[in-house]
Amino acid sequence: MFSVPKIKICYKQSGLSFESISCLICLDPLRDLVTIPCMSHSCPQSRQSFSLPILRKSTMLAELVEKLKTGLQAVPLVHCYAGPGDVECDVCTGRKCKAFKSCLVCLASYCETHLQPHYDSPAFKKHRLVKSSTQLQERICSRHDKLLEIYCHSDQHCICLLCLMDEHKGHETVSAASEGTEKQKLLDLKQTTYQQMIQERERELRDIKLGVFHIIHFADESVENSERIFTEMIRSIERCSEVKELIRPQERAAVSGSEGLQERLKQEVAELGSRGAELEQLSHTEDHIHFLQIVLSLIAKLDPKGVHSPSCCPCLWFKDVTRSVSELKERLEKICQEEVEKIPSKPNAWPTTQPLATAACPPAQPLAQLQPLQRTQLDPHSPPLGLDSVDVTMSSNQYKHLHWI
Repeated sequence: MFSVPKIKICYKQSGLSFESISCLICLDPLRDLVTIPCMSHSCPQSRQSFSLPILRKSTMLAELVEKLKTGLQAVPLVHCYAGPGDVECDVCTGRKCKAFKSCLVCLASYCETHLQPHYDSPAFKKHRLVKSSTQLQERICSRHDKLLEIYCHSDQHCICLLCLMDEHKGHETVSAASEGTEKQKLLDLKQTTYQQMIQERERELRDIKLGVFHIIHFADESVENSERIFTEMIRSIERCSEVKELIRPQERAAVSGSEGLQERLKQEVAELGSRGAELEQLSHTEDHIHFLQIVLSLIAKLDPKGVHSPSCCPCLWFKDVTRSVSELKERLEKICQEEVEKIPSKPNAWPTTQPLATAACPPAQPLAQLQPLQRTQLDPHSPPLGLDSVDVTMSSNQYKHLHWI
């Protein structure tokens, strides 16, 4: 007599399951137990073959199997109780167990214990079992309480067999399985289309990112170049020190000449005062011979030598310098205003359907290779700009006439 297969432990406490009393070949529960449990000529566990003996029912094994079945049905499993979100068994009373399968014929869900009749009884062999689901009511016709098995193309929804014979009579119908296959093909086609669209959008996204990179790059270059150009302009304006160096020597020359003229005038005033005193003294003499001898020489010394004044006033030259600098300021402001107005306030609008990277965008160049723009490149017709255009030096004729008598 052969030993019973070792029972597999599936429950936490009882350690019992239907798998332990099922045939290892057909997987059905053991029935009419004989010497070889599976009623075969070989044992699948030991891999040994035996000559077929006279088979007799094993009463001990049969009783053991019945006890196991009774124990499995009597002792519910703690870990099989239904929790939140689980499908409950429709047969269990009290605390319901978690459903293991749902029957599309019975339209009910069963736990492992109450599902066993569907495996054992021939009456349930043709029932269709699916994974436990809470959507069984959606599979039932609300009018006839029958399973929805037909798809109506005319009305675009599922119907039962009674609906097909009633209000959907004459409509174009197919089985739900057939329509599901066709819809699956359409779904696969849509998925392929969506995958292509996703790839296209990802490519456009990469193009937009590249375009944004170019925008930031050229904007940074524009800011750096503008700052550099304006810095050069500021340095050019700061050349006012050169104007000072031109003005101060002229100032010193004019002041020096004025101081020399003042000294000469003071000396002449002193001489004239002395001679006037001599004339005053001579006018009171009573010696006519002495008077005639001296008066002629004194009168000759008193002849005026001319007007002591510069032929060209240096103040006019200083005013010319101020006027030239003011004109330079006005021209600079005018040119800056005109050039700033030429700068567009915003970039041209890009078409939303065209990726940024596809727009005509020059290739990026290193900052070191960029050359500053010249004034003639900004506006070839603009007048020359800068302190080099201001006539702050005195002409030779003006300087020649700036002398003192």
